[in-house]
Amino acid sequence: MTELLSTETRGPLLDPLFQTGWTMVEGRDAITKTFTFKNFVQAFGWMTQVAIFAEKWNHHPEWFNIYNRVEVTLSTHDVGGLSALDAKLARKMDSLV
Repeated sequence: MTELLSTETRGPLLDPLFQTGWTMVEGRDAITKTFTFKNFVQAFGWMTQVAIFAEKWNHHPEWFNIYNRVEVTLSTHDVGGLSALDAKLARKMDSLV
């Protein structure tokens, strides 16, 4: 079962993500990042790749796409905040760019 990140695990899991442009969402236990691509096709292709992993891991992002930009927010609704699944999906998203 997925659980809320503890104080001890937050740093090791989240600090590397903050170095790649992820930030905390103000007023919410969630992380966010905006990905910018060359064009709509590249943005949509990236979203399709991410969707395959999200479905496989049963962990789906909140995202918003306009042309070449995808704004992503990650949080685990079942636990009311950030979990290891959020960090895992964020790392995957970064690796697919």
